[in-house]
Amino acid sequence: MNCWKTVNIQRDVGQGRVYLLSLISGMLAFIFLFLPYSILHLEAAIKDPGIWLIALIMLTLPFLHKIAHIASLGLLNKRIKIKWERKYWLIPFFSYQMLTSLSKKTSIIIWLAPTIFITVPCLILAVVFPAYYPYLLIFAAVNIGLSFSDFIYIKQFLQAPKKCIIENARDGYDILIKD
Repeated sequence: MNCWKTVNIQRDVGQGRVYLLSLISGMLAFIFLFLPYSILHLEAAIKDPGIWLIALIMLTLPFLHKIAHIASLGLLNKRIKIKWERKYWLIPFFSYQMLTSLSKKTSIIIWLAPTIFITVPCLILAVVFPAYYPYLLIFAAVNIGLSFSDFIYIKQFLQAPKKCIIENARDGYDILIKD
């Protein structure tokens, strides 16, 4: 096997730039989503679920984003290693690492999982429950912002050869092709 390309967005794009572009993409997503939904729900009375519920959902959204990646790996029967640690006093963080190599299609599905499991249901619920559509759109937009780096990985994987294998590397992902 030869390494066709190593994908590491922190090295290629830069950590600060990824955070900035993620913030901008989340804000633009909210702007572009809010306009058609506000036209759709012109007569709707907006209800306030409370600041504590919104803050709780916003704090758990990055956790749910990672859980969507892990759930998709679990649904596809792929082995993973989960590492828990505490940072900043009592806040638990975790990271995961794939222990098996993945095909190109499987990798794309895994990176699209948070969009499918979180963003799409938020957009559908924003149509079904017009009283809460601004909050659901905020959650969808934040998840789109969190998915920015996922979309960069998907772009890199789409450019890879059809019969490639994707493996975890120390600092990113290796796209391998057979000799």
